[in-house]
Amino acid sequence: MMHAILARQSGGPEVLELAETERPVPGPGQLLIKVAAAGVNFIDTYKRSGIYKVRYPFIPGSEASGTVEELGEGATGFAPGDRVATAEGINCYAGYALVDEDKALPVPEGLDDFTAAALPLQGVTAHYLINSTFRVESGHTVLLHAGAGGVGLLLIQLLKAKGANVITTVSTDEKERLAREAGADHVLRYAGFTAKVRDLTDGTGADVVYDGVGKDTFDGSLAALRVRGTLVLFGGASGPVPPFDPQRLNAGGSLYLTRPTMAHYLRDAQERRWRSGEVFAAAADGNLKVRIGARYSLAEAARAHDDLEQRRTTGKVILVP
Repeated sequence: MMHAILARQSGGPEVLELAETERPVPGPGQLLIKVAAAGVNFIDTYKRSGIYKVRYPFIPGSEASGTVEELGEGATGFAPGDRVATAEGINCYAGYALVDEDKALPVPEGLDDFTAAALPLQGVTAHYLINSTFRVESGHTVLLHAGAGGVGLLLIQLLKAKGANVITTVSTDEKERLAREAGADHVLRYAGFTAKVRDLTDGTGADVVYDGVGKDTFDGSLAALRVRGTLVLFGGASGPVPPFDPQRLNAGGSLYLTRPTMAHYLRDAQERRWRSGEVFAAAADGNLKVRIGARYSLAEAARAHDDLEQRRTTGKVILVP
């Protein structure tokens, strides 16, 4: 038996409860992981609330770090005791979780369990956003929303390493401090950010906007782009964007709009190892600073969800079984 967080129906954070359940058994090609820490992400809140459909009762969580406890039939790439992490695990808000062997990521020496749990989803997201969704190069001007969030703080550092000019938005003085410490060139509040981006670029606009906020920032993000600029909408922290007339892309300057999801940037084990390997190595050698802004016990999962949704957190939020 083990402890896990269950949602028996969709709803607010209050539907999350600590329960005792059967320990999972690895199937063919799977690993059973003893969870050291689980990442808390907005996608977990979308599944809990019913925005994304799941079957109930439901154990949230796809991101975790831990130690291989048991191998399923045919799994040969790892051994019991190996440290691994994943962004594609199964029911990770628990003492034990399953992951398909090809979706398990080796954790290098020098990377602690909490940092390893904080990186698979947000670190890999940051990697594909700036290397593949829109390939950022030196001299590009980037507008990044929510610069003090988990993805935001990683993105700022990775963008500066590429030589980009980084403009970011935040909501508080404390979040501004964190964004500046990460290396942002300009830190704005959300009110009137479009005009300020225009001012900072002599009227030209940004080459790319990375928008994980969604509904509240979408229109302003489009208006902040240069001609033939790209809006990368990678999340909806403020809610989903309403139906959209593509003719607005023409009127805005032949703009590009894309809505990526991580699964399409992790097509095979080789791509997973490339992206995670670069991010893990940067964190292990100290070139990439990972901020764990909040750490909760497993029993506090409801509070973790509420704090995340109310944007009371900075950096990464993790649960510790």
